[in-house]
Amino acid sequence: MSGPIEPVTDPVVRWPDLPPRGPGVVVALDGPAGSGKSTVSRRVAAERSLAYLDTGAMYRAATHWCLTGGLDLESPDADAVAARVREMPLTMVLDPERPRVLVDEDDVSEAIRAPELTRRVAAVASNLAVRADLGERQRRIVVDESTPGQDSVSDGRGVVTEGRDVTTVIATDADLRLLLTASEEARLARRAKEVRGSSDAAALAATRAEVLGRDKADSATTSFTVAADGVTTLDTSDLTLDEVVAAVLGLIDDAKGRR
Repeated sequence: MSGPIEPVTDPVVRWPDLPPRGPGVVVALDGPAGSGKSTVSRRVAAERSLAYLDTGAMYRAATHWCLTGGLDLESPDADAVAARVREMPLTMVLDPERPRVLVDEDDVSEAIRAPELTRRVAAVASNLAVRADLGERQRRIVVDESTPGQDSVSDGRGVVTEGRDVTTVIATDADLRLLLTASEEARLARRAKEVRGSSDAAALAATRAEVLGRDKADSATTSFTVAADGVTTLDTSDLTLDEVVAAVLGLIDDAKGRR
């Protein structure tokens, strides 16, 4: 459900007063649906007092904005979609403990996760003009959160950003660029539990088309199944959440040591 929320002009997150040590660390994670990137990114960001940016949520918000504006996403007019998204008053609340998405000051964090909206995201995310607009917004957030002295949520300590193209397009100079992967079986089970609360046969069947269909549609504009040069691959299929988080934290420490 969407609805009015409190203003977000004051600092959203109040972490311990930890001074930034040079440029803040930037961690970029890509991967297909169900690879664990969202949960892992939030945990890692919370552990290290970093901001958390879900770029996929921005495309979902844009889809919601287009639908509420009456646009037809079954046979979309690409120019109309791009124009609508450029006007979107979007605020990303970067608290890893409670990330939120605000459109025109309404909290749409739950609404953008609805299965019926998921089926329409590709119509917006595949629009190259939309990708250019949202990509620029994402890059500005990364720069602000990793630059000491900026008025940012993390006070310049840095950001963990996740999505489909953050390692190859949005944050190509990140301290750590990581591709999370998992077997199709593991990915479907995770997403079914997340969306439907179960990984039984019925839930898996209902989830399969959403996950694999979205991956197929997104692969037309981004590459997120094979790591690009300089990007580390981490297969999470047989790892617990704690094991994945520990592995990523170790990789961050290694990357910071090389700076």
